[in-house]
This record gives sequence, structure tokens and C-alpha cells, in this order.
Amino acid sequence: MLLPKRVKYRRVHRGRMKGKALRGNTVSNGQFGLQATEPAWITSNQIEAARVAMTRYTKRGGQVWIKIFPDKPVSKKPLGTRMGSGKGAPEYWVAVVKPGRVMFEIAGVSEEVAREALRLASHKLPLKTKFVKREEKAGEE
Repeated sequence: MLLPKRVKYRRVHRGRMKGKALRGNTVSNGQFGLQATEPAWITSNQIEAARVAMTRYTKRGGQVWIKIFPDKPVSKKPLGTRMGSGKGAPEYWVAVVKPGRVMFEIAGVSEEVAREALRLASHKLPLKTKFVKREEKAGEE
């Protein structure tokens, strides 16, 4: 499970997820990627489940990149606790994902294998996604 080694503040505000992803919206490392089409919080457990699904399907062939990191703590008060007496303790960690963000990348496998591996990974995630390919720049061989 992914989580930060240390953070500046233990508890943070919920925030808003408006707008599109300005950074991390292109396939940079691999050949193929899984791009978010809607905003969501993705927990560290969901990221790990998606990673496991991809690596199992590719039989540990090729290479997988995880382009998101859960650095936002989500706090929760214990069940049956009355209102007040402060914010709850951090329960789990999430990555804030905006539409257009490439979350996973894969290389070293054929397009059919990559497509299926990313499809299996997308079933572990709580948002709609699409399969994207790397765009070749002009003058790049």
C-alpha cells in the first residue's frame, strides 16, 4: 500500500475536484496508458488492486508505471461517536484524480495485451477511464 513517509499536516480539508488535469495528461513513460475521464478520489488499496491485476495479466512481462500517488489523508470519526470534539483520525490515503489524468502506463507488451491489462485494472477503479496510446512527436524515430 502506498502512503507518504511524512506529511506537513496530519489532517487536510476535503477540497474540490473542479476542472481538468493540466499536468500528467499525456503518456510519458510507457507506450499505452489508462486515462481518467471523470474526477474521483482513488485510495491506495484501489491503486494496488489495479497494479496487481495488470502485472498478473501480463505475467510480469513488460513494465508498469503508476503515475498517481495517494498523498491526501481522509479522516473519519469512530462509529457511534457524538458530534463535535474535533476532526477524526486519518483513516486512509487517497490520490485526487481529475479528468484527463493518465494514471497507469504500460510498455514492453503488444497493444492487445496492454488493452486487456488496462481494462482489468479499470474494473478495480471507481471512475470511468479510457485507453490511450503514446503520440509520436515529429522528428522522433
